[in-house]
Amino acid sequence: MSHLVDSHCHLDFPSLAEDLDGVMDRAAAAGIGTMVTICTRVDRFAGILEIAERFAHVYCSVGLHPHDAAQEPDLTTDRLVELSRHDKVVGIGETGLDFHYDQSPRQTQAELFRRHIAASRETGLPLIVHSRAADEEMIDILRDEFAKGAFPGVMHCFSSGLELARAALEIGFYISFSGILTFKNADEVRDVAAEVPLDRLLVETDAPYLAPVPHRGKDNEPAFVAHTAAKLAEMRGLGSREVAELTSANFRRLFSKAA
Repeated sequence: MSHLVDSHCHLDFPSLAEDLDGVMDRAAAAGIGTMVTICTRVDRFAGILEIAERFAHVYCSVGLHPHDAAQEPDLTTDRLVELSRHDKVVGIGETGLDFHYDQSPRQTQAELFRRHIAASRETGLPLIVHSRAADEEMIDILRDEFAKGAFPGVMHCFSSGLELARAALEIGFYISFSGILTFKNADEVRDVAAEVPLDRLLVETDAPYLAPVPHRGKDNEPAFVAHTAAKLAEMRGLGSREVAELTSANFRRLFSKAA
């Protein structure tokens, strides 16, 4: 079996953490071989790391979600770099801009985003980027920071337009697609997925959010990334094994610290 990778999930969130052994069993049955559980609050990093240490095939990131930027405004690049030294930490984030909900001041989001970029540049670990309703500002920051020095990264759970996707691809980023790809009204996202080069594609769940069809409306979990991969295979005229192999190879290339 060619195993899939769930490149972005939140195993510490209650609906998954309360049945973690069951989540892992169902993921294994669905052919999910590796997962990255994503940090959204640095003050909760210890619990996320504990999950990654418990399972050999689970890795984690360290970072502060833009929703929570105002909760830890003093987070420094040095602190991110320090925490990222652990063997299980394979990425920086999730970080970025969310101007849809505006749960933290936009300037604070941008300042913290740039500190995460600096940590990615310093460590060489990929930046895990959240972007919603902020395409123009996101493009400006990515291009401005890239001019200071390259850094690897992925636009996670992509739900924006082609302009942002192309700007991200231009600086070497990967694009990751979630269950949104299966939603009836997601034609724009599918248009982007049809254009992304095969060697830059990733799949994810963003569990427990955004469960794909046929599980929409339920709590998402890593096993369900198989449905997103199947939709991607259908769209790109590929077999399920091909999609598993290419997205897993892409993951290993980008998240090279994940053995």
